[in-house]
Amino acid sequence: MSTTLLDRPAAPAAPSVAPRRRTRVLALAEARWALAALVLFAIALPLQLAGVTAWVWGPLYALCYAAGGWEPGWAGLTALRERTLDVDLLMVVAALGAAAIGQVLDGALLIVIFATSGALEALATARTADSVRGLLDLAPSTATRLLDDGSEETVATEALAVGDVILVRPGERVGADGRVLDGASEVDQATITGEPLPVAKEQGDEVFAGTLNGTGALRVEVERDASDSVIARIVAMVEEASQTKAPTQLFIEKVEQRYSLGMVTATLLVFAIPPAFGAALSGSLLRAMTFMIVASPCAVVLATMPPLLASIANAGRHGVLVKSAVVMEQLGQVQAVALDKTGTLTEGTPRVTELRPLPGVGLTEDQLLALAATAEHPSEHPLARAVVDAARTRRLPLGAAEDFTSTPGVGVTATVEGRKVAVGAPARLLEGHGEADADAALVTAELEEGGRTAVLVLRDGTPVGVLGIADRLRVDAAATVARLGELTGRAPILVTGDNPRAAARLAAEVGITDVRAGLLPQDKVTAVTEQEQAGRRTMVIGDGVNDAPALAAAHTGVAMGRAGSDLALETADAVVVRDELATVPTVVALSRRARGLVVQNLVIASVFITGLVVWDLAGHLPLPLGVLGHEGSTVIVGLNGLRLLRDAAWRRAATNATATR
Repeated sequence: MSTTLLDRPAAPAAPSVAPRRRTRVLALAEARWALAALVLFAIALPLQLAGVTAWVWGPLYALCYAAGGWEPGWAGLTALRERTLDVDLLMVVAALGAAAIGQVLDGALLIVIFATSGALEALATARTADSVRGLLDLAPSTATRLLDDGSEETVATEALAVGDVILVRPGERVGADGRVLDGASEVDQATITGEPLPVAKEQGDEVFAGTLNGTGALRVEVERDASDSVIARIVAMVEEASQTKAPTQLFIEKVEQRYSLGMVTATLLVFAIPPAFGAALSGSLLRAMTFMIVASPCAVVLATMPPLLASIANAGRHGVLVKSAVVMEQLGQVQAVALDKTGTLTEGTPRVTELRPLPGVGLTEDQLLALAATAEHPSEHPLARAVVDAARTRRLPLGAAEDFTSTPGVGVTATVEGRKVAVGAPARLLEGHGEADADAALVTAELEEGGRTAVLVLRDGTPVGVLGIADRLRVDAAATVARLGELTGRAPILVTGDNPRAAARLAAEVGITDVRAGLLPQDKVTAVTEQEQAGRRTMVIGDGVNDAPALAAAHTGVAMGRAGSDLALETADAVVVRDELATVPTVVALSRRARGLVVQNLVIASVFITGLVVWDLAGHLPLPLGVLGHEGSTVIVGLNGLRLLRDAAWRRAATNATATR
């Protein structure tokens, strides 16, 4: 049986509907050949039973063999050229063997049932591809682009570039990911976020390609190419994930080859031994053909990948991009969780709340903020963006930053108007300084006692001020921490580069007792390694550049998609596209459900194969009944795994996310 569920797109960077159509067309073609074989069989059988000459029904059976058997036969020969024994070829050989001893009807029945089950499998698995790639159909093919002179033009959405401005009229779908420049409306973005009600959008709000605009008109500045939209990223990453194989699947495939060779050897023995003791040759051949059919591991081969790929597709529809089947299997094995603070447990949009120039430096609040923002401007860190946004809100002019360098966990340095400016963590920047920096230490302690993150500003090595920055806790942070603790049987830990007081305050709000604060990237790796060495498979959830080493070192790394740095998104095994932290325990529960279905499938396949083999060897198993049992078990296993495509499976996983391990 073919186990390919999704075709890799020709250009993963820019997914299109073509691969989906190609998958569907191939599945429909396979169904048509199976239908042709069934029709030919249905015409030939009554003629044979009515006693019509074999010259009439014989060619019909021959055409039935050709229609239903040419595709699996060709696939089997192709595999054989690569020195791989394919079960498709074994089925065709068994059918031809039955015909060779005069059991033309039984052989034709095998071909029909085999072709029909293969077509049902192809159609069912094509649904997996459609369920994800169908998202692309939601994005409109054209958009209205506004030109500099105020005129409009209709262009293909693929032709839109970052910085273009598009007009989204009432009732239209948004043509690209972007940000509202002006206008107000309500946008139905259930296809992306799953929110049941339309969301109000106004100037500065983000909108996504494929979402449906309400009654207002919006002018939107394009922020992502069509190939990098949220929808396109979901499709591309799920398709890439479908090409990977989980450890369970790799083990099964490794065993399959040895099993198939052993099965062929056993078939030859079943055929050769009875005639040596006087049994009829034709009867032994028929028994051997039946044995080859019922012992074939089709259902075992299909036991693993359908549940894992279906769960990947389902998670992708709900905003969690799992990069491979390996990751989907690993998510359910997590035994401990380590969470970052800023951008993970918090919204990742910190705001400057206090400006504290130090006495005697001669700087006003605006001058201090402008100095820090100029140095921070090239940085992508959330705290740096908060400083720059605060300066822009006050309409402060920013100078040029030269010789810019960024040290994760420490801060940034740059030359501003000929003077060296450093902005970053007070604990790191104050190392080696004496009593002259007592004022900076005092202000820092005061801000941190108040639950704010302190950012120190140095000019030519001398502290000149401290900025107080606060971030809001995510609404679902506390519930997520509790659910992850229940799923793993162990309370999550907090690993952050922030100061201990601010970290402890936030940890208390979400129910975390094990707090590791003031960590550099290598310290986070050490914390994760300690968990792994204690025998716990650890999941790290983070978003920043300083989280990337820990994400890579963990058993499973999960990155927050919106606020996440490019390095974190690249390093992580899974990405929470919409920054909905509550989806993490849900996808863990879904992974465990998928692994449970894999076990179910293996049990089903084993029971069918064992029962049919024993029946054939110990008694007399009719070939048609053996075919029905073998192919029926294959279809049952395939459809059982595809149950995880349904939205009900996601809702059930969300409910089960609160269940203890």
